Amino acid sequence: MDDNSARPPAPIDLPLDLPQAPSPGPRPAADGRRRPVALITGASSGIGAATAVRLARAGWYPLVSGTDPRRLAEVAARTGGHALAEDLAVHGGAQRLAERAVAVAGRVDALVASAGVGWRGPFAEMPPDVLDRIVEVDLAAPLRLARMLLPGMLERRRGRIVLLGSMAGQVGVGDEAAYAAAKAGLALFAESLWYELRGTGVGVRIILPGAVDTPFFARRGTPFHRERPRPVSPERIAEDVLRALTGHRDRLFAPSWLAMPARLHGAAPELFRQLAARFG
Repeated sequence: MDDNSARPPAPIDLPLDLPQAPSPGPRPAADGRRRPVALITGASSGIGAATAVRLARAGWYPLVSGTDPRRLAEVAARTGGHALAEDLAVHGGAQRLAERAVAVAGRVDALVASAGVGWRGPFAEMPPDVLDRIVEVDLAAPLRLARMLLPGMLERRRGRIVLLGSMAGQVGVGDEAAYAAAKAGLALFAESLWYELRGTGVGVRIILPGAVDTPFFARRGTPFHRERPRPVSPERIAEDVLRALTGHRDRLFAPSWLAMPARLHGAAPELFRQLAARFG
């Protein structure tokens, strides 16, 4: 699995040759084409909300999920999609969301797992309930959603699973041990699933941002303070999501130069640590 590779399955091209979903699912576009359906988690704000807007502009029908019903309703109204409020940290949340999504739209052509929570501080001082929530939302929920939605994609022989990872899961970050571990697990899940899905028509992609200018840092309780990389906009990541849905690349770093430190960390971890300690 290489960030610069071009591999099957083929990109999703509009229109998708899929059966018409029952009401209240996606209506045909103005030209009569059937719109593909994307389930987007973490869509109350930030990357998820920006992704819903971008995919709607590209002809997708967004099913937006998150924990803030009011904001979800606003995103759904803006994009012509459908709001599905659900807390992925609670027992059964991911399964309920997958079932509700299929009930509403008849199918899910793409899963965009962008929900995420974080916490900053010494791991020995981390509240146990926060640790549980990070593992559940950042790692377990994407796996459960993929498990629920993948059989339908395989049956139709096309679909996409797009996971929002992090550079923290590629190189490790002090005071963010649990978050980095969850994102590392997500990256290896994508790598392993890629091998399983070869030749099926279904693709798995992972996007690896450095820092993104979203409410994430405010919610975790500490602002972003590193000099590098500087935060990118959620709209920038939304463009990468669209590229992941329509292109061949398995991994997309955001910004793209972050592929270099990731490779250095893999090839020479001691040198990477020395440089990270010096330059931040």
